[in-house]
Amino acid sequence: MRSTELLRVIAVDVAGLRLVVDPARRLPGRGAHVHPDPACFALAERRRAFGRALRLAGVVDTAPLAEYIEQARAAALAIEDGREPAAVLNDQQVR
Repeated sequence: MRSTELLRVIAVDVAGLRLVVDPARRLPGRGAHVHPDPACFALAERRRAFGRALRLAGVVDTAPLAEYIEQARAAALAIEDGREPAAVLNDQQVR
C-alpha cells in the first residue's frame, strides 16, 4: 500500500489530547498513518496504536478521526451510487 492511500493524523493538545486529520501532510509534529477504512480504524483504536505511534501518554480522543473516516466513506459510497458527495455530507450534518 502506498503512503498516499493512508491518512496522516497528529495529536493536538486542546483541553486534552485529540487526533486531527492532516490531509495535506504538512502539520508540524509526529504523525501516524492509518488506512481510511472503518475496520482498520477500529482495529487501531482497539490496539491503542495511536498512543504508541505518536508516543503519547494518556487517553487520546479519536472522535474527530472517526467522524472524518465515516464522512469520507459516505462520500465514496455516494459517488459509487451516482449521487453528489456534498449532498451526503450535508445530510449527515443535519442529523
